[in-house]
This record gives sequence, C-alpha cells and structure tokens, in this order.
Amino acid sequence: MSNNNKPLILGITGASGLIYAVRALKYLLTADYEIELVASKSTYMVWQSEQNIRMPVEPVQQEQFWRQQAGVETRGKLRCHPWGDVGANIASGSFRTLGMIVIPCSMSTVAKLAAGLSSDLLERAADVQLKEGRKLVLVPRETPFSLIHLRNLTTLAETGVRIVPAIPAWYHNPQTIEDLVDFVVARALDQLDIDCIPIQRWQGHLVKDEG
Repeated sequence: MSNNNKPLILGITGASGLIYAVRALKYLLTADYEIELVASKSTYMVWQSEQNIRMPVEPVQQEQFWRQQAGVETRGKLRCHPWGDVGANIASGSFRTLGMIVIPCSMSTVAKLAAGLSSDLLERAADVQLKEGRKLVLVPRETPFSLIHLRNLTTLAETGVRIVPAIPAWYHNPQTIEDLVDFVVARALDQLDIDCIPIQRWQGHLVKDEG
C-alpha cells in the first residue's frame, strides 16, 4: 500500500553530492512513497567521476541501480525516466503529483528554471510544477553563490519555490556524514510536508534551575 495516492517527483541533477539524492530515496521508499525519478544527463558523468560507477540508461536497470544505492529492494514504488523523454507522464500538468524535489540541484538547472527554459524531462517536470502551482523544492549544492545565482534563486523563490541549500546544522550532534546529509534531506522534505526521517529536531534551550 502506497503512503500516498499521488507520486512525488524526484529530480537529480549533475551537481556534486549525489549522496543527498540517495538518502532521500532511501527514506522515501522505506516510508512507502511512490517516486517518479528523473536524473539529468550530467548525473551519469557525476556518478562516474565521484564514485567510478556507471549508472544504467535503461529505466528498469536504472530502477535496480537506484534501489541498490539506497539499500531498499522492495519497499515503495519507483519508476525511472530517461532524461530526454519529454513525452513522459511527469511532463504533463494533467498528471497529478505531490510536487517535486530536485536534490542536488545545479546552478545550471536553477538558471533554466528561472528563465522558463526546458531542455530535458527534469526541467520540463519542474516547469510543470511551477505552472500548476504545485510544490517545488530545490536543494542547491554550490558555494559560493555568485550574484547571478542569487538573482536566479530569488526569482524562483518569488514564484513560491522553496530553496533549501545543502547546509547542515550542528545542534543535533552529528556523528557521521550521513547524519549531516540526513538533516538537510529532512528539512527539504519538510517543505513538502513529508516527515519520514528520524532526525533530532530543535527542542529549545535547556533552562537550568538556579534555585
């Protein structure tokens, strides 16, 4: 049984930090969400350069690949789309979704979305969320931001896009890289009203009894 009767679109671009996408997928599938996944063309190159891993192109093989990376073999529903398939279901506003998260999100993708350009399925799917007034969350992984980056992000924020930079907190006393990554992923999913990651949330300062 799916956690929701509408799927969530997971977009993955060629920005550094694919671990953010892997951890997001792990928790979403474990929580039985239905995921429509589309990775940009440059994502293939990032897997090769960062992990020396070849990501399959064929959708069924790619589903197996992502499930293996996330460590979730059977939970949830996952459908992978070729980056160039602009005729896919997620390219149409008539296909109902919970929204879309792009994690990690490159500055090239940010620029195209801010200008209303769609050169592949990921960008078209994100543009659909904008025109339909649905939730769109971007997790940019870049530093430092140039003035152009900031202006593009501001343009998107003014349209209602939620911008969640890949900046972890430290008050939860992280012990591993995964702890840092999971905090960012959890805060990004918060913007979609999805709470499926067991992170330590801020409870306020402890007040000492001085009596």
